[in-house]
Amino acid sequence: MSSGGPRLENSELNRLVAPEIKNDAFYDLIRDLAATEILETVLEIGSSAGEGSTEAFVVGLSKNRGSPQLFCIEISRPRFQKLQETYKDYPFVHCYNLSTISIAQFPRPEEVIKFYNEVPSALRQFPLPTVLGWLCQDIEYIRQTGVEVGAIEKIKADHGIETFDMVLIDGSEFAGSAEYSLVKGANFILLDDTNTFKCYKVREDLLDDPMYDLIADGPRLRNGFSVFKRRARPKGLFRKARERVVRSLHHAMRRAPC
Repeated sequence: MSSGGPRLENSELNRLVAPEIKNDAFYDLIRDLAATEILETVLEIGSSAGEGSTEAFVVGLSKNRGSPQLFCIEISRPRFQKLQETYKDYPFVHCYNLSTISIAQFPRPEEVIKFYNEVPSALRQFPLPTVLGWLCQDIEYIRQTGVEVGAIEKIKADHGIETFDMVLIDGSEFAGSAEYSLVKGANFILLDDTNTFKCYKVREDLLDDPMYDLIADGPRLRNGFSVFKRRARPKGLFRKARERVVRSLHHAMRRAPC
């Protein structure tokens, strides 16, 4: 993609946006898990300005007896500035204005087109050129701002973290799978937008992973969310079969009219 892409000042990433995970079932679940589970390190990918899922994490973690640390990643500079200002007085909150992936790690347009045409997802609420425009916008933002990449690896290196205890994947629409490959093994993996390109395949992979249990699923809340918990040992065939049934029901509910 050439440098003649969308002008930076016109990018949606240069604007503050209203939170999506806010005062709903997923917000409540994030807050409650953050407050009650045994945690040391929590990673939030896609913190935006900190008014949604970040707030849920902070409220919950503030009550957690283990004094966990929260690491927030936000690529948008205006949103990051608001995020950093909001939580400057919370020493357990660490904010990073970095990209989780490089330009080379973004999917090719052909992959997005294939998903759009073959999977009856929430992306079909938007014209395909609009969706491809989002992909171009994300790539051009990294190219034009020169924002550093490798956020997850940097956080791990800076803080001596091998595996995070809890991770929320809710960043770029096109980075979910690449981000999952960098956090796999976390005790809790929380996914937003499971009915779009972002986390559709991640959810499918976790349903098939014998080391993870699906503990919460909300296919009809916005674009869907799921929460998985890592097991101490692989689950048996019966449990995997049951979760395949859950997956089938999830697909059926997505196709059913509201």
